[in-house]
Amino acid sequence: MPLTPVDRALLQRCLRHEAGAWEEFVQRFLGLIYHVVHYTAHLRGVPLTPEDTEDLAAEILLGIIANDYAVLRQFRGQSSLATYLTVIARRLCVHELVRRQSPGRGAVSPRANLEVEDEGTSRVQAGLEKLEEVQQLLRGLRSTEREVVRLYYLEGRSYEEISTELNIPVNSIGPILSRARQKLRAARSAPPGAGGKPPRA
Repeated sequence: MPLTPVDRALLQRCLRHEAGAWEEFVQRFLGLIYHVVHYTAHLRGVPLTPEDTEDLAAEILLGIIANDYAVLRQFRGQSSLATYLTVIARRLCVHELVRRQSPGRGAVSPRANLEVEDEGTSRVQAGLEKLEEVQQLLRGLRSTEREVVRLYYLEGRSYEEISTELNIPVNSIGPILSRARQKLRAARSAPPGAGGKPPRA
């Protein structure tokens, strides 16, 4: 589904820092963010308190506004804004859940650790984690590769979770993702008119 005129207008208002635009954005998409938080935590088997949910939602919102809405500025409008935000929210949520579960790291409020905001935003902006690039790549992959890329980049699954769901060796997932990245790079460097699709292995 393409970007709707209503969401396009709201997005532009936020990027122009118009009064009330961010508040309207939060009101429109906070329910979606809460849903992503609960669903992502459920997939990873992480129980959440109401306070945890609030903190994770706040982390995601901080990631969205970081560096003058950098995450929103890279959105190209080739999908719905809700779809794009789902991917962004899931990646930031997974990053924060992993950070909190790391040995020696407590459940630190995102407000007290803003460097995590920048790191999480950078992860979202990097390479394959751009929604349009993932969607482009998926069209050129075979079924197993496509599922691995979808589960890892779009659903934030771990190697172990992907191995269990697809019944493939866990040590095969890294090479599959590596080949997928190579195909994306090949598609980017292909000359105009060459078809624009990643070559099949």
